[in-house]
Amino acid sequence: MDYLIVGSGLSALVFGALMAKSGKQVRILEAHEHPGGFGHTFTMAKKYKFNAQLHYVWDCGEGGSVNRVLKKLNLDRVVTFNNYDRNGFDHMRMPGYSLDIPSKSEELIQRLVALFPADAPRLRQFIEEVEKTSEGLKILSPPLKAIDLFQNIGAVFCTLKYLHSTLQDVFDRFNLPEAAQTLLALQWPDFLLPPEQLSFYAWVILFTGYQKGAFYPTKHFEFAIDSLVKVIEENGGDILYNYEVTDFILKDKTVTGVRAINRLKNKTEEFSAETIICNMDPKKAAQAIGWEKFSKTLQKKLNYDYSPSNFVAYCAVKDIDLRDYGFGEWNTFHSEHSNLNEAFIQMYEKHDFSNPSFAITTPTLLTQEERDCPEGYQIIEFLTVANYAYFKQLKEQDKKAYQKKKTEILDAMLNVMEEHYIPNFRKHLVFKITGTPTTNEHFCGCPQGNSYGSSLTPNNMGIGRLNHHTSLKNFYFCNASSGYPGFAPTFWTGAILYQRLSGDLILSKN
Repeated sequence: MDYLIVGSGLSALVFGALMAKSGKQVRILEAHEHPGGFGHTFTMAKKYKFNAQLHYVWDCGEGGSVNRVLKKLNLDRVVTFNNYDRNGFDHMRMPGYSLDIPSKSEELIQRLVALFPADAPRLRQFIEEVEKTSEGLKILSPPLKAIDLFQNIGAVFCTLKYLHSTLQDVFDRFNLPEAAQTLLALQWPDFLLPPEQLSFYAWVILFTGYQKGAFYPTKHFEFAIDSLVKVIEENGGDILYNYEVTDFILKDKTVTGVRAINRLKNKTEEFSAETIICNMDPKKAAQAIGWEKFSKTLQKKLNYDYSPSNFVAYCAVKDIDLRDYGFGEWNTFHSEHSNLNEAFIQMYEKHDFSNPSFAITTPTLLTQEERDCPEGYQIIEFLTVANYAYFKQLKEQDKKAYQKKKTEILDAMLNVMEEHYIPNFRKHLVFKITGTPTTNEHFCGCPQGNSYGSSLTPNNMGIGRLNHHTSLKNFYFCNASSGYPGFAPTFWTGAILYQRLSGDLILSKN
């Protein structure tokens, strides 16, 4: 066996598909019954399909990283994507203000200036700085080319000065009005961090990435995941489900295999390969292997903080068309609080959701090619931040209180829906199920229920960020914490590791 992959998250599936397509032997061990990690799709009540955590994606257009990987796999005409509304892919809503984020920066500036005319110069300067930083981040991404650095020295210096900056730091630098800050950062559930904690780099990458193109899979995420699995299986690879890896086998400084429990038979088996690819959380894997077996440099990189977790409500409605109430080919982000830093503290630290800030997505409205529910029904989902330690304690000590808290959070968001969007929304709600950080931990095996691996703070986004390298032989990380979280970044992570081990360049700079 050439490659044994621990976990079937999206980066692992991309890596496995590329290696299998190239003729290598690939086997994946997956603890869950479904592939895809946070990208997996599950069915409820035999008729409603929900994706665990993916909502919309970027870098999927012609020539983008996702497109180049799919072309390599002969999937670019199979796994296709629909565009979100380029005139407003994110709809930002808060008391007294409304802003649709367009693809063109000049149009965004005009919309912001119309809302805050007294702050026009600062708003323009901020958006122009975002664009310049985005360009600098591209130039500084591997592989570095000296000629690019010299030809774009202004963008490079602009970018480097924000290495340790949060989004709030840059808002303050340009002295933007609080309401403008909130409207620009209202997609904070994409990071589960408020402006005062979120890396400016992380925000710029995502914000400008979606400006270039926000997408949704034409046949939903399940088809995209299944297509990668099909490439692996059609090229001689396999995925063994319900196999939970509990231990790594080492000989000197070389990882030679793993031990895994067959969860259906409660039996431990051993698997070996020339190279072991670790898609499970790197810190969790390092603890299983033995922290002391890694170099001091790796130990430092592995000592990251986990991202916060989330609360998700998966719902279905009937006898209503959500398009009649302002929903469509976009996401809606709503905040009852005018300050996102305070909103985060209220929800995450004080567990008070009486003035919620949250995301609303409507996947049924994003594609007409495949249904995620029967005709006459539509899927709608709500997402916000949640504290793992709090929910873990509730669930273990008082399950009634745990269920009550879940109901309370959903009710707070439904109250907002009925007040601001759809009167009597509850009467159309025919299905609802909620997930908390402990749900993430149980179904996706993520430590502390984290949603994005390492937290996207400046400390975790700098030059010391973990990558696929380990200090052990024949052992590589391939995970959101050793790359970046999200659909497109996990494609990068899997493809970059494939490039490193095969020498076949897919994502090299033009």
